[in-house]
Amino acid sequence: MELIPGLPDELARECLSRVPYELFSSVGSICRGWKAEIESPDFFSQRRSAGKSQVLVVLAQARPNPAVRSGSMKHMLPPVCLLTVFEPLSGRWTNLPPPPGCSDGLPRFCRLAAVGMELVVVGGLDPVTWDASKAVYIYSFLSGEWRRGEDMPGRARLFFGCASDGERTLFVAGGHDTDKNALRSVSAYDVRGDRWVPVPDMAVERDECSAAFRGGEFVVVSGYTTEAQGKFERSVEAFDVATWSWRPVVENVLEADTSPRACVYGGAGEDTLYALRKSGGDVAALSGSAWRSLARLPADVTSRNHVQRWCERLVVFGWGSEERPDGAVFVLDLCSGTWSKMEVPEGFTGIVMEGCVLEI
Repeated sequence: MELIPGLPDELARECLSRVPYELFSSVGSICRGWKAEIESPDFFSQRRSAGKSQVLVVLAQARPNPAVRSGSMKHMLPPVCLLTVFEPLSGRWTNLPPPPGCSDGLPRFCRLAAVGMELVVVGGLDPVTWDASKAVYIYSFLSGEWRRGEDMPGRARLFFGCASDGERTLFVAGGHDTDKNALRSVSAYDVRGDRWVPVPDMAVERDECSAAFRGGEFVVVSGYTTEAQGKFERSVEAFDVATWSWRPVVENVLEADTSPRACVYGGAGEDTLYALRKSGGDVAALSGSAWRSLARLPADVTSRNHVQRWCERLVVFGWGSEERPDGAVFVLDLCSGTWSKMEVPEGFTGIVMEGCVLEI
């Protein structure tokens, strides 16, 4: 059966490849052939090769609580954490619907990861009870629907590192338990199979670490031990998925004043670590054993910041305080070293607490 009556399937696929991601759920509901087509990995390969793919930066963003508009509650209610989609190529900002049961906002300090065409939201603090959550929520950009995943195993953890291989598996590492004990433990979540599997412990405790996945390895950056609260390690350790084992810890990777939350690794096949440096006021890159400065940070990028990487660009979010979240978003072209300022529409100002990148 033809995908579009009267057209060769090759031309029909070209037409479907031009559909924006927010219409995928509608396209999939029209007929089984179209649904099968947009769910095929070949479909997304064709979108990328044709230059029709869309880069999405998904953010967990603290926004003013809608209830404060009443006036009397202005200084009593904390911000709510909502999901924002920023498309850096078009400058478009949109909202994602909240997960089921999260009408009061996302769990604060939850972690986000992109796995295939899905967004995974993991853990955080319940915005009503402030209890640590082990919940896992998965949003499909194909169906436009949420589903619950299996809860994280063991005791609840907070401020852990989280990253995925981009295809099927998500890893969580470190953080601290509800008694503020820093953790060495690690788990892996098979998103398609909806099951958690144990992973060998890291060599050291790593609270408030960050994480990335590159070259077949789950990499955990910095963090601190229970006995050294707030004194961040400068080390990195990597878990080799093929051998299911940790490589030796690499010491003195980060500079002393660099926060792990202001670091991001390069894309597929790239071993470069990028960091927003406080002392230098710049963006720097580590390739091999030496850091080199790439560009000065714009003046609007404050100490509260977030960075993501896609293609040959870094997108940097700089914000003020929760009381005055009037920051800015800048994109750094890594080839030319030049910055572009992105407009932030009214209603989308707010501190970026977490983020991830998808290419659909």
